[in-house]
Amino acid sequence: MRITVCCTDTKIAPWLEGLRSALPGAEVEEWRPGAPEADHAVVWAPPQAFLDEQQALRGIFNIGAGVDALMKLRLPPRAVVVRLDDAGMSVQMAEFVCHAVIRHFRELDGYERDEAQGKWGFRKPRARADYPVGVMGLGVLGERVAQAVAAFEFPVRGWSRSAKHLSGVECFAGTAQFDAFLAGTRILVNLLPLTPDTENLLDRQTLGKLLPGAYVINVARGAHVVDEDLIAAIDGGHLAGAALDVFRIEPLPADHPFWRHPKITVTPHTSARTLREESIAQIARKLRAFERGEPIAGVVDRMKGY
Repeated sequence: MRITVCCTDTKIAPWLEGLRSALPGAEVEEWRPGAPEADHAVVWAPPQAFLDEQQALRGIFNIGAGVDALMKLRLPPRAVVVRLDDAGMSVQMAEFVCHAVIRHFRELDGYERDEAQGKWGFRKPRARADYPVGVMGLGVLGERVAQAVAAFEFPVRGWSRSAKHLSGVECFAGTAQFDAFLAGTRILVNLLPLTPDTENLLDRQTLGKLLPGAYVINVARGAHVVDEDLIAAIDGGHLAGAALDVFRIEPLPADHPFWRHPKITVTPHTSARTLREESIAQIARKLRAFERGEPIAGVVDRMKGY
């Protein structure tokens, strides 16, 4: 079995070493233009030239959960695309989102401003019942986030393309139930995959359907949000603010208004980082199962884009 590794903007040597150790019977090499055709590829943001050369690939294993950039490329026709389905990312995402939810709900950002001014003051406690949390996207990460938030006794709602049933979560599905989901949500968490259907979804119209004083947490993709519409909704008073971890352009340009907005918190796409050892173990396990003809998790539906 020949495996080629093509990972842009990633230190590739540890991936090669780890894959060779996990798959001792395989030939694992870094891709170079003109390299022999491989059976499988392990990739992150590969160039189109790589995919054009490697037309015989049977499996393409992405070292992340999001495959939106990969799906925009011309892929080898036979190749099955496989994404990471957890590999230590879901607990990170749950930590990050719970922190963002609680920071807003408990007004800890306000206390941080008070501290900077040397001000000692209290805020009236809020009722959890008044802050239903809506999670958009109920895949592996979304399910873990929804259940983690529910553990803090917030009302939790979930929306997905197809129907889901999660303990402690009021589930909505499809376009027919989208507006009802939004209308009962005061803290919105976006964990949707980025597809042509979800790009620019968080626009003026969508944001306007949330409960007054809503708060937006985006940990999916920057292109889900129409930046100017989000700022307008905050400045107009309908939204209380936002916590943003992903952006249309990354790193976020220094002159972008998100940096300077007092009600927007910016973090550098750090909500759930790829953990190399866990990811290598998962990819190796899936590769072995794939070679045996067994079903594996994380196979991407090309028609859906995730």
